[in-house]
Order: sequence, then structure tokens, then C-alpha cells
Amino acid sequence: MASVFEEDDYLIPPLSKDSTAFPDPRLASDEGLLAYGGDLSSDRLIAAYKKGIFPWYSQGDPILWWSPNPRLLLYPENFKVRKSFRRVLRSGKFTVTFDKRFSEVIKQCATVYREGQESTWIVSEIEEAYSRLHEEGFAHSVEVYKEGKLVGGLYGIALGKAFFGESMFSLVPDASKVAFKALSDVLGSRGYDFIDCQMKTDHMMGLGAEVVERDIFLDALEETLKKPTDFGSWQHFIWEYKDGK
Repeated sequence: MASVFEEDDYLIPPLSKDSTAFPDPRLASDEGLLAYGGDLSSDRLIAAYKKGIFPWYSQGDPILWWSPNPRLLLYPENFKVRKSFRRVLRSGKFTVTFDKRFSEVIKQCATVYREGQESTWIVSEIEEAYSRLHEEGFAHSVEVYKEGKLVGGLYGIALGKAFFGESMFSLVPDASKVAFKALSDVLGSRGYDFIDCQMKTDHMMGLGAEVVERDIFLDALEETLKKPTDFGSWQHFIWEYKDGK
């Protein structure tokens, strides 16, 4: 099968359905499109994340695999809490759980309205694939409640001591920030090296994420994958805001 994509001087190759191998992400352009095709099997997805690659495409497109340069990372110890957000955390009006309602979180991430976005990249195949990874102990969710109602959350993949954030949602102000703060605190206490936020956004930069060259990210990823992964359910993880952090 011939390549049908070309980006700068890099020909975007199709993936074989008989192998989970990927091209070297260091060879991709800065935009990061690395390969297309294949499938969303758990083995392929885990192989992708271990190489700093993730799927991102729209309904009707082939599966597109990316590893952009630079990368946006949040080091847990660098999470920024501004005064207004500190007041929200002190109020105690939000509560947080882990891995209790993964299916609802990913559904909300797929369907919540986002200004300027006409459609979602969390197509049904993505939803099914990450739900399967959750059942297998790789994908995890954070749920945020207000007055007992689910109002925000996020989900992603954990490998080694890295967490790859995929999407978040918020039905009320600050709910997704609370989810991210809870995740950062808990992972920081468990020795995680970084949370991968993928691509630069002003929102994530405001929370303390920083831009890192792809080669530096890939080197750090190789090192963190040598550390044990927190497989299985995270329902036993507990977070309570400690003032001053």
C-alpha cells in the first residue's frame, strides 16, 4: 500500500495490521504526524504511548498517529495555584474520586460543548478502545462532584511513572482544574515524573505546564518506563486538598 500523506520531506507511512511497530517519532516533522492506519487494539495503543505517540483524528478519516514537537509536560511539583483557585479549593465544595465512573467521564469528554469546536475527536472507536484499556488497568479517570453530582473530570493512560492526559470536561467553573489538581497531587505523591499534556494550550500553561523539546520528552519517557506501572483500579486513591499546596 503506497503512502498517501506527505509532510515536508517526510512520507507518512501506513501501519501494518499484522504488526504494532511504529516509525521512529524523532523523524517526524514538528507538526508530528507520524503514520496512519492500523487499528486501535490495546497492544497497538500501548506500543504507541511507550514511544510517545498518540492517535488523533476525526470521524471519517483514517487513524492518524502523532508525536508533535515540542511537547507540553506538567511536572507535578510545578502545578500553579492562583489565589482565586486556592479559594475554590479551600471552599470544599468539590469532592474527587478516581476510577469510579470512567465510562461517564469519557462520554462527557466526547459530548461536552467546546467553543469553536464543531465535532469531537473522541469518536465511538476511540471511546471503545480507551474503555477497554480502562478495563485492562491502563486507562484511568478522575471524577469531580459538586453536591453529589458529577460536574467534571479527565481521563488518560498511565505507564511507568508517566501519565498521558487525553481529555477533560467541566460542567461548572473550575471542575476540570480541580480534577487536574487532584491528579497532579496524587501522582506527585506516588513519584510520577510528569503528566503529558501533548500540545501547548494557554489553559495548561497557566496551570504550570511547560514546553519541552520532543527529544528531551522521548529521553525522559524511556527512563520513566523503566519504573513500575500502577496497573489496575485506582479507586483506592484518595485526594484531599491541603492548604498551601
